[in-house]
Amino acid sequence: MLTKLPTLPALPGWNSIRGRMAIVLAVPTCLLLVLTGLGVADRAADWSAARGTEAQVGVLLQVQGLVRELQRERGLTNGLLGGAEEYRDDVRKQRDRTDDARSALRAVLSEESGDLPDASASALDDAQIPLADLPVTRAEVDTGTADRAGTLAYYTKAVTALVDAESAGAAHGERRITEGVQALQALARATEAVALERGSLNGVFAAGRFRGGEYLDFTGIRATRLAALGQFRQLATPAQQSDLDAAFKTAAARRVGGYETQAERGADGSSLNVAPARWWRDMTTLVDDLHDVQRTVGDDVRAVAEDSGSAATRELAGFLGLGALIVAVATALAVISARSITRPLGALADEADAVAGTRLPTAVKRIQEANPDTPHPSGPNDPDGPQLPGTAREITRLAAALRNVEHTAVGLAAEQAVLRRNSTESLASLGRRNQTLLRRQLGLITTLENQELDPNALAELFELDHLATRMRRNAESLLVLAGEEAPARSWPGMVTVTEVVQSAVAEVEQYRRVAAVDVEACRIRGHAVAELSHLLAELVENALMFSPPQQQVEVYGWRDGAEYCLAVVDRGIGMTLERMAEANALLSGSGSFLTAPTRFLGHHVVGALASRLGAHVELRPTAGSGVTAYVALPAALVREPSSPAVVSG
Repeated sequence: MLTKLPTLPALPGWNSIRGRMAIVLAVPTCLLLVLTGLGVADRAADWSAARGTEAQVGVLLQVQGLVRELQRERGLTNGLLGGAEEYRDDVRKQRDRTDDARSALRAVLSEESGDLPDASASALDDAQIPLADLPVTRAEVDTGTADRAGTLAYYTKAVTALVDAESAGAAHGERRITEGVQALQALARATEAVALERGSLNGVFAAGRFRGGEYLDFTGIRATRLAALGQFRQLATPAQQSDLDAAFKTAAARRVGGYETQAERGADGSSLNVAPARWWRDMTTLVDDLHDVQRTVGDDVRAVAEDSGSAATRELAGFLGLGALIVAVATALAVISARSITRPLGALADEADAVAGTRLPTAVKRIQEANPDTPHPSGPNDPDGPQLPGTAREITRLAAALRNVEHTAVGLAAEQAVLRRNSTESLASLGRRNQTLLRRQLGLITTLENQELDPNALAELFELDHLATRMRRNAESLLVLAGEEAPARSWPGMVTVTEVVQSAVAEVEQYRRVAAVDVEACRIRGHAVAELSHLLAELVENALMFSPPQQQVEVYGWRDGAEYCLAVVDRGIGMTLERMAEANALLSGSGSFLTAPTRFLGHHVVGALASRLGAHVELRPTAGSGVTAYVALPAALVREPSSPAVVSG
């Protein structure tokens, strides 16, 4: 046994063409948007990195400003502790500049902390911790209790912490930016080495000789400077290297080199005759020149970061615009594609509705009402049909197929009309012929009845007369079904209802089983007698057919206001409610007898006769069992005449 696979739920909107077009176009559109989103994310990362680099470089330059002031304070303080009292006023003024630089750095950090990398912001916060002891160190220097080596080490520790913090949270992004930041950090270490050498030798020259391990510190500082400068030259641009070379080629830098040569000769602790003020002045010029080179490098890095940020912004805007364009194009394509399909399909649906509701019925009616001898068209009036919007071949084929269906339907309707007309005319012709023959036959039988004296033979003639009467009713039924005019039999004046009932009973085979139980007196107009008698005969015969052989069929008649009602009651097998509803529909005159089963032709005859008379016929269940046929005659047929009517036949 095969198991039916579960049906997957339909996608939202899949039940309409517009929805399907939207879904089909949404898949590649989403893929394009994903690719565009990746580009946007990449450009956004570059833009964020560029902004972070700009902020970091700005903070680094501010840190370098504080480092520069601390380096000057360190060098002057070391000279003061070495015995150069002329530095005391300079030390006091330099402390104020250092404090201003600290305040400026705090302000910049509070503004730019959101754009800095977390590692860099944290490192800069930690680097300012050693500066908390700066007031204590200054107080010891002022009271003369400070140790020169210890004080130099404290300042160096504070400066080194700030320089090391510059390396934390290194920028990641474009190679030029990364190398520029690294070059700036290398130059900061080299400048710190030069400034540390300035401060260290300032104390040595003030004291007149190296003491303890000061010479080893001097050589270590020079080695650090050379290593940092070598790293800077590897990372710097040719223009930045040229600026550095220019800083070391000034007259002050050359004199610094001479002082360093003299210091090298004092490695054994011999006396050094170098004026501290001259050393400080020339060395400060070199340090300031290096700081200028630092600022130039920082400006270059910031400019590159700004250019990268601008480029990233433009590319980001381009990707966003591309995404919007993709969405707009996809939406436009979906709308245009859907309309190119739905509009012609809508036009085809409208045309199909017009064909089914107006054009085809009109064409069929025209064919049916046309003169049989006049040629009729086999298709609609407009064989080409309306022009549909859109030129898709599939839509054109569908429109052509619809018009072919219309042509074929009209052609079939024409053929059916001809067949129905021929059938109707054949029935009418047969009915007329039979009616004529039966009229002659009844005339002959009447003549024979008048001449016959033998009772047995006369009885047989009466039976033959009754059989011919029934045959005449069948011939008249053919004429009724064919839509012919009322039968030629007619009575002038008015005829009693009892006589009409008797005439109807005389036209059925088992007339002995029919009883007019209670028929209230009334008269019927003569022109309606034949058709009413025919109608009652059909109902009575139908009741006899579906009743037991020994059971009577009863006929009742009574007035109901201006109308007159007749009832044909049988107590046979009865009918289901569904079948009774179908029969009542036929009795109301709806439906075509050409498509009805032969056992229902009597209902069509009754319905047609009732329509001619303006009467209403309805079947209802009989109490107990069986069916009762009610006939309501309009007042126009039962109005009493001013004088008695004479029955004639």
